[in-house]
Amino acid sequence: MKVFFMSDIHGSAFYLKQALAAYEREGATTIVILGDELYHGARNPLTEEYGPKEVTTLLNAHADNIIAVRGNCDSEVDEMVLDYPVMSTYSILMHEGRRFFLTHGHIYSESNLPPLAAGDVFCYGHTHVPKAEKRGDIYILNPGSISLPKENTPHTYGVLEGDSFTIKDLAGNMYKKIQF
Repeated sequence: MKVFFMSDIHGSAFYLKQALAAYEREGATTIVILGDELYHGARNPLTEEYGPKEVTTLLNAHADNIIAVRGNCDSEVDEMVLDYPVMSTYSILMHEGRRFFLTHGHIYSESNLPPLAAGDVFCYGHTHVPKAEKRGDIYILNPGSISLPKENTPHTYGVLEGDSFTIKDLAGNMYKKIQF
């Protein structure tokens, strides 16, 4: 199973189209969205081709393949227009015997980790900064932001395949990779 990770779309139809093209190129079967799908939030600038209605249409076309969690810019009204659940603080993905704790990062974070066992993977968005590292006996992953990257990082997504997680820019170039 190949899983495509993205976060922090913030209503950008422009960057979501690129991310969905990357999803198709990658041949992934599942999309994990780590929050902040439709709206830009009060602290962010408007994204390129800001269009929450178009983003809704694009995402709904893939609803049967999406696992999503709530970001700090997501609301109950978003779940009314999206054809998949979006209001969970976290979700769990099992992949090749390993537990992936999926969250946005504004409640559970690197400084407020949930209970995790050795070998578990903490996946979050929120910071808009890609990360793939091992800390002690757990792994920390952040695919970055497809629309509003921070700290001079590129627009990125992540791919989970086999025993590795690869962060790539929207053109498909490898940015970071970690083996489990």
